[in-house]
Amino acid sequence: MTFRPLAAALVAALALGTLATSMPSHAQTPSGPAAPQIASDSTLLSVSARAEASRAPDVATLSAGVVTNAADANAALRANAEQMNRLMQAIRAAGIQERDVQTSGLNIHPQYRHSENEAPVITGYQASNTVNLKLRDVGRLGQVLDALVASGANQVNGPSFEIDQPEAVYDEARRKALDLARQRAEMYASALDLRVRRIVSISEGGGFVQPMPMMRMAAMDARAESSPVSPGETTLSASLDVVFELGR
Repeated sequence: MTFRPLAAALVAALALGTLATSMPSHAQTPSGPAAPQIASDSTLLSVSARAEASRAPDVATLSAGVVTNAADANAALRANAEQMNRLMQAIRAAGIQERDVQTSGLNIHPQYRHSENEAPVITGYQASNTVNLKLRDVGRLGQVLDALVASGANQVNGPSFEIDQPEAVYDEARRKALDLARQRAEMYASALDLRVRRIVSISEGGGFVQPMPMMRMAAMDARAESSPVSPGETTLSASLDVVFELGR
């Protein structure tokens, strides 16, 4: 009886084991992205900077709706639908596109009379229907508001103003923030008798939109003068956290 095949297998297994243990570690385990190499004589400086950029807004958003009251729910809803149809016709006549009109609330609820030591008594019903509107021609906002009220809108909220495509404005704010961070890094480096070698990392915080005053109108008289509207400017901002490497 011979053991040569078994012995040969053992020798092969041992050889493979030796080969595996002798392989370099980087060949066994894939390495991730290398961390930035920082010189031993370097100083790391973290700077936070925030900057703003402004533009005249080119989009206005507002809501308009109809509130009606009647003795019973059906009558309140019918009256609301009739008045709301006139409002929707005015919205279309104002050139507001269908994609910029969205129903935001349709409600009907009872109205109560409250008396001391007595249970509330239903005196009628109130129906309301509201749509959110986006107007892409801000210069016509006053005329549109007047048309909405003249067609029966007795609840109007807004407007608020925004920039339709804000990325270019954010980029301007980002560049300003980066310049500001560089200036601060240069100041620190000068104070320490060092120089700025490079930027090690940059991270961006959330942008901020400066809120604009909002106008509210309710149960307006359709005979009132044209509504004055001042869009002003919309301000966007960018915040950066920048790490610099300083050295001799």
